[in-house]
Amino acid sequence: MTGFIEPGFVTNEGVKLAVYESGTEHAGHKPPVVMCHGFPELAFSWRHQFPALAGAGYHVLALDQRGYGASDAPPNISDYHIEKLTGDLLALLDARGIEKAVFCGHDWGSLVMWALPFYAPDRIAGLISLNVPFKPRGRMDNVSVMNKLFGEDNYINFFQTPGDAEALFDPDPEKAFRFFMRRASAERRQEKEAPDGTLSLAFQKLFVRDEATWPGEVFLHEEELAYFTAAFQKSGFRGGLNWYRNFKANWQAMEKFQPLDSALPQINVPVLMVMAALDQVLPPKIAADMGDYCPQLETYLVKTSGHWTQQEEPEEVNAVMIKWLTTHFGEKNGL
Repeated sequence: MTGFIEPGFVTNEGVKLAVYESGTEHAGHKPPVVMCHGFPELAFSWRHQFPALAGAGYHVLALDQRGYGASDAPPNISDYHIEKLTGDLLALLDARGIEKAVFCGHDWGSLVMWALPFYAPDRIAGLISLNVPFKPRGRMDNVSVMNKLFGEDNYINFFQTPGDAEALFDPDPEKAFRFFMRRASAERRQEKEAPDGTLSLAFQKLFVRDEATWPGEVFLHEEELAYFTAAFQKSGFRGGLNWYRNFKANWQAMEKFQPLDSALPQINVPVLMVMAALDQVLPPKIAADMGDYCPQLETYLVKTSGHWTQQEEPEEVNAVMIKWLTTHFGEKNGL
């Protein structure tokens, strides 16, 4: 897709962030919708949602989040701490004079979004998550949990050492996106299974195999693949990978909001959880307990999508998002 929205820019503590906008500002009683992408993505990952939501009367915004695309990529791992990432979203609201917004996240964008009810509960009108459910702070950080469940060769553990994953992906971003952006297939799930039948998350080992052995098919059109490739040829993958390198620090930071053995956290705004039946890393079953934390929860299952839900099945995702937004934030149900 060529002709994507041209960005403006906002800053947070000296970090310049590219912001893409569509729709009418201050659209009646409807809150703005801020969309938060994951790894390895861009604001461009919401290209199908911009026209649909703007056409439904919403002011829609998305950042190339720090480390990505046209935004700055500060050099230190600590520059990607959860306090910095949530701060970027709040800086966007402040720069645009927005009191409250609906935040919509996918992948890492959801993880940052789920921290907002603790860092800035008064700035949230509602939350939409794709694929990633809310989970309260556990007794182990995410890296340790993944190592326990899937062994130390899982991709998140591989991402922890600076330089290792960059050496794999930076030399050929187009190959990296042909690897990542693939439509899931239930029939080919076994190709990601380990010899003992468990799901293998050692994606770095699959990446170096013959491309013909990669499961699924690339869903990006040629011009979409070119857009991602050009962006990551300029930025490289380090910025996005540094988000993963803060898992332990983020887990420690959330202790002040969710100390161990405290009462279950409650997110008291309308929440829409969109799950994907074919997401092999984040299957729908892991969202089963979300009602314990989100009393205003609604769920929806996209039966034919893998991990890249808003890109794989955009029309279905747009329809459920607009229906939910209209129910909770239509003209008669405004803030």
